[in-house]
Amino acid sequence: MKYLSVRDLRTRSAKIWQDLSNEKEMIVTSNGRPIALLAPINEENLEEVVSAFRYARASAAVSALQYESIRKGSDKISMDEIDAEIRTVRAERKK
Repeated sequence: MKYLSVRDLRTRSAKIWQDLSNEKEMIVTSNGRPIALLAPINEENLEEVVSAFRYARASAAVSALQYESIRKGSDKISMDEIDAEIRTVRAERKK
């Protein structure tokens, strides 16, 4: 995987766009930290690539929620406790 800085992207963009088709992906960095992912796409694979990206992002979000649930211990609550919490929140919304 190739890393490039924002400065590289700004000053050598023509070369980067040319190289992108040979690379599977490139990571854009700012001050040495990753900030973006560049990946080659075209009209034929646009929907597939965007769908895969959204799926990966959603999976990461679910994993983060699961981890947080385990960390807080809320992964062990029963369905009755969940239903009671939902009723409480709904009752507070009506007020």
